[in-house]
Amino acid sequence: MNIKLPDLKAYKSHFQQKGVDWPLPTVEYRETGLLNHLPKADNNNIGWPWTEEVDPAVYDKAINWPKLTIVTPSYNQDKFIEQTIRSVLLQNYPNLEFIVIDGGSTDGSAEIIKKYSPWISYWQSEKDKGQGNAINQGFSLASGTYYAWINSDDYYLNKTFLRVIHEFIKTRASFVYGYAFEYLIDKQQFRNITKVIPFIDYFIRFPSLVQPSCFWNTEIHQSIWEDLHCSLDYELWLRIVKGNKRSLIKEPLSVANVHMDAKTSDPKMKDKWHQDHLLICSTDAHGPVLNWDRLAIINRLRIKLYNWFH
Repeated sequence: MNIKLPDLKAYKSHFQQKGVDWPLPTVEYRETGLLNHLPKADNNNIGWPWTEEVDPAVYDKAINWPKLTIVTPSYNQDKFIEQTIRSVLLQNYPNLEFIVIDGGSTDGSAEIIKKYSPWISYWQSEKDKGQGNAINQGFSLASGTYYAWINSDDYYLNKTFLRVIHEFIKTRASFVYGYAFEYLIDKQQFRNITKVIPFIDYFIRFPSLVQPSCFWNTEIHQSIWEDLHCSLDYELWLRIVKGNKRSLIKEPLSVANVHMDAKTSDPKMKDKWHQDHLLICSTDAHGPVLNWDRLAIINRLRIKLYNWFH
């Protein structure tokens, strides 16, 4: 492959020139939890992650909990970003690094982030070169053993970090992934669980993973391809998942808010998805998939058989 990927060391050097100390501080941990210390949300929502938190006691003190780095790229998502931030912080994970890279939002997102800044390892709100660039900036500052990113219109479910880190410790996998919910904003209701069947290298070109429910070891991390607009996660999985040990958690770990401004729902993004497809399938990247029709039939059969047996 001849993909031009940015050097994260150069991004990190830029931050250090700006005076950012590295490694970043971890999020404040309290044995009594953070719920009563975080700002009150400006809404009347109840439940997770507004009036509920993970009980810190679920984290066994006999375990040396590895550092987990969460990166959130953000741009003009003031309707959702507070939910995202709270779903990270109220996991009450005892060794958390949380980085928020906002692209200079003009809708109030920056004010929300600032409100929670005492509990964020690093944040900024300034113009960037798009989502991929924001994610790369965030991971250039990361120092965790395990990584994930959560977009500013998605959120984690209660006890997700506990389940994921337990799975890493138990299986010694390099990549852990799970199911997810979709929440329909216009109808104010959850859609069925998005289930994932075991990820197999042979069928890796068929998109199946749910991005906010994916976590990986820093040892396999690579830069995001910043030329892409929509398929950032799919292309990254092609590079870092293949050949590495992974483990599926058969329960939902996150919620994706479905709304008209989301890339997966916005009809104006159709051309961007197509451009990404052409780039990914180019000879300089991953190339075309040979015998696609035959593979598609086999993959559909595989899914049906798996669902039937499970």
